[in-house]
Amino acid sequence: MTISTLVVDDEQLARDELVYLLKDFPEIDVLEVGTNGLEAVQLIESLEPDLVFLDVQMPGLDGLGVIRELQAKGVTLPYFVISTAYDQYAVEAFRLEAMDYLLKPVEKDRLVVTLQRAQREIEARQAADARVQETAPPQKPTLQRTKLLVRSNSRNLILDAQEVIYATIDDGLITIVGTHVEGHSNYRTIEELQSNLDPNIFWRVHRSYLVNINRIREVIPWFKSSFQLRMDDKKQTEIPVSRIQTKRLRSMLKL
Repeated sequence: MTISTLVVDDEQLARDELVYLLKDFPEIDVLEVGTNGLEAVQLIESLEPDLVFLDVQMPGLDGLGVIRELQAKGVTLPYFVISTAYDQYAVEAFRLEAMDYLLKPVEKDRLVVTLQRAQREIEARQAADARVQETAPPQKPTLQRTKLLVRSNSRNLILDAQEVIYATIDDGLITIVGTHVEGHSNYRTIEELQSNLDPNIFWRVHRSYLVNINRIREVIPWFKSSFQLRMDDKKQTEIPVSRIQTKRLRSMLKL
């Protein structure tokens, strides 16, 4: 089992030391390192890691603020290990459901205990997710729309569904990018939009992105075991594939 991991700390020495220690654990795949809380939120949303080592005191947004921000956005949280030189944050960290709390400097023996616990928790979550998928009742078919309304520059434009290249959501607002049109949708969620489109063509590759598989221009290897999709729009937008959807991508394209 591979545990996709982020390390976020504003102190370079602390980051480098933890990354160095983690290299001795082959199951740990450090996807990226972050230097502040705002960066941590962006990395967690885009990379969907299993595990995040998170400092508390950081500029802009502290570590506990990172967890609160993600909770407010409704993001599926990774497991957090709070890593700090101060023990007074422990109660609040566990109240926010942090998995563990490490005091700096991190000792390797203590890190072993943390990673063993992380592996048990992640395996249990994955097994539970698999059971839910196996037992979920089939969804009732919905009307597949061939036309979509897109608001652009105070105009209500009609777009053929086949012309949609991708859709993305940010702060509750869905943007649809088409061949010749880009604008906002009246749908409230990506799930709602997806349920009204052909499931054989439109694929939810990431919690924030829905793509037209016929408009994927290139598959780009990204980090050790993940990919990005370069789309066929004017900007050649690169869209991350979540770790959950990577298996489908490999199967679909024989990667």
